[in-house]
Amino acid sequence: MAETKPHMNLIFIGHVDSGKSTTVGRLLYETGSFSEQDKAKIQKDIETLGKVDFEFAYFLDTSGEERKKGVTIDLSHEKFVTDKYEFTIIDAPGHVDFIKNMITGASEADAAVLIVDAKEGVMQQTREHVYLARVFGVKNLIIAMNKMDLLNYDEAKYKEVKDSIMKVVKISYQNAESLNYIPISSKNGENLKVKSEKMPWYTGPTLLEALNALPLPERSTELPLRIPIEDVYSIQGVGTVPVGKVVSGVMKPGDKIIFEPSHVTADVKSIQMHYQNLDQAVPGDNIGFNVRGIEKEQVKRGDIVGLVSAPPTVVTEFTAQIIVLNHPTAISAGYSPVLHAHTAQIPVKFKKILRRLDPKTGQTAEENPATIKQGDAAIVVLEPIKPLSIEKADVIPQLAGFAIRDMGLTVAAGRCIDLVPKT
Repeated sequence: MAETKPHMNLIFIGHVDSGKSTTVGRLLYETGSFSEQDKAKIQKDIETLGKVDFEFAYFLDTSGEERKKGVTIDLSHEKFVTDKYEFTIIDAPGHVDFIKNMITGASEADAAVLIVDAKEGVMQQTREHVYLARVFGVKNLIIAMNKMDLLNYDEAKYKEVKDSIMKVVKISYQNAESLNYIPISSKNGENLKVKSEKMPWYTGPTLLEALNALPLPERSTELPLRIPIEDVYSIQGVGTVPVGKVVSGVMKPGDKIIFEPSHVTADVKSIQMHYQNLDQAVPGDNIGFNVRGIEKEQVKRGDIVGLVSAPPTVVTEFTAQIIVLNHPTAISAGYSPVLHAHTAQIPVKFKKILRRLDPKTGQTAEENPATIKQGDAAIVVLEPIKPLSIEKADVIPQLAGFAIRDMGLTVAAGRCIDLVPKT
């Protein structure tokens, strides 16, 4: 079925308890995706749990554990339609323990809304999420400063917090000063859909207006088909159904596809998005597709789908440009953390440190350094301990970004610039 409006994947990011799920839930409610009946039913449930003022977040946080704790653990995907776009909203967890799920969400997104608790200001995950969003190719960013009701909608406090946020955003986004910094109260619905009478000093767009003003995302239909697999289901009466976002190329029913690095082939029987059958899936579509010829256990999250005629690249090692974000001492050859790329999580080894770079100019500062430390940029050779599919930044940039995590921290982030394919 053809879409009547352009489709965009939108991720909500930010530190835990900044109000991401509440903002998304309120937007869905304000635009008619979340009815009064839904709200009334949820209100009864949260009264039982003692979670007052939580009804909008409850609409997104659907698991029992999330609802009991009041924390987003996994990704939520919701359809959300404005007068310009059909959005798929990705509500990402902010808690540091669940950042691997945020990384997956960032790799799926066309644009991001950074939610900041205006009372608390910049926090640890604020910095980390902004940097990771940029590494994974999110070019368009909106900043929503939430909980302005706790600051009595004060303009001076808004300006103070805005300046501190802008300093963080500038590290990753050169256009930080021209971005929208929108003061909101998601709980009370201020500046989400309608201009707030409580903040007459703010003359910029509401959050909904800013979303409608986002530029159309580029769609790489001319590149080879690539779909990182987020999950795989076995549905009775249907069969094996992998799900994921098309990042490049086009998929059609009847296509013969291959999953790498599982190295399994299958035929596409049908494609669905938001419970509607598609004649074809294009970049940006979050789809489930029924395949013939394989069982659920043969493929997994972290695989990438391509056409048999142009399969995804599996590497024995790859060269990357990275920046070290957090490390208590120094990184040397032999260091073995975990790499997060698209939906894959793979242990890797630092095989070589080729060059340390000047982070301001990108020029070589030292050849073959023994170690690199926090704040350093470098060119390194990484060797996956388990099979990994990744692509070069100048070939399929959507699948070149990655983060490196260890000790509960995002140690480094970077992009693949060269690779040695597995034969």
